[in-house]
Amino acid sequence: MLLIFGLSVFFRTVGEGTFHCPRCGGDRAYRRRIGRRWFTLFFLPVIPLGRVGEVVECRTCRTRFAPSALRAPTAQQMAAALPAGMRAAAGLVLRAGDPSDGAARARAIEAVTGYGDAHYDDAAIEADLRLRPEFLEEEVSRAGGQLAIEAKEWFLAQAVRIGLADGPLTDRERQALHHVAHLLGMSRAHALGVIVTTEGASR
Repeated sequence: MLLIFGLSVFFRTVGEGTFHCPRCGGDRAYRRRIGRRWFTLFFLPVIPLGRVGEVVECRTCRTRFAPSALRAPTAQQMAAALPAGMRAAAGLVLRAGDPSDGAARARAIEAVTGYGDAHYDDAAIEADLRLRPEFLEEEVSRAGGQLAIEAKEWFLAQAVRIGLADGPLTDRERQALHHVAHLLGMSRAHALGVIVTTEGASR
């Protein structure tokens, strides 16, 4: 009797979801799969051997990637992060100035709705002012990780305009703005340039 045996790798799916496929260049469904080497008899797996690794497989192009591919944000996540980050930055700047000032609140609403959050209003401002600063800082940092340099400058300029809405920037407001810039990943010198330029344009 002729026996046909050998070694083969078989994958099983351990998770599914949506990710940004580097090859397709857009959001795609994926399968997270774990590979194991098997001893085969007549091409059928018989004895499991060691694992050979874990991959993420795009269900559209079938390309396999390392699990680190899941760290890249999807387009949907990016779209949600920007208004959330602007909203958090507005909260931090308002806290540093006069949170009750009508002009500052109106400017904050204009900035946040401009980033796509159509439901941001006075009630949302009140809710954000009650949040822990650490939560707001995390949202700004998340948004900063997805912005190009020019977009970071525009983002910070919007925050500066919120601070200027109730009058010249105070020391606390400047400090808050530099902190926002730091969370965005900007150097202090870069942030100072944006702040000074925005101040000058508002006069």
